[in-house]
Amino acid sequence: MFMFINFGLPSIFFMMGMFIFVSNRKHLLSMLLSLEYMVLSLFLLLFIFLNLLNYENFFSMMFLTFSVCEGALGLSILVSMIRTHGNDYFQSFNILQC
Repeated sequence: MFMFINFGLPSIFFMMGMFIFVSNRKHLLSMLLSLEYMVLSLFLLLFIFLNLLNYENFFSMMFLTFSVCEGALGLSILVSMIRTHGNDYFQSFNILQC
C-alpha cells in the first residue's frame, strides 16, 4: 500500500494529465494547464523518489525552476497568439500565414 501511494498515485496523476492533454486540443490555454498538471505530477514523483533514496532536494528545485520558466514561456506564447489572432483556438491559427 505504501509503494502504491508513493509511486502509483503520481503515475495515475500523470496519465490523467496526458489524457486531458490529448483530448482537449481546441484551446491553447487548456493544453497549457494540462501540461502544467503533468509537470507538477512529475515533480511530486521526483520529490518522493529523492526523499526515499535520502538524496538532497536540489535537483527537484532545479526541476521546479525550469517548469516555472516553461510555464512563463507558454503564457507569453498564449498572450502573443491572443493579440495577433484574437482568440486561442487552434482552428484560427495558421502557421503558413505571415
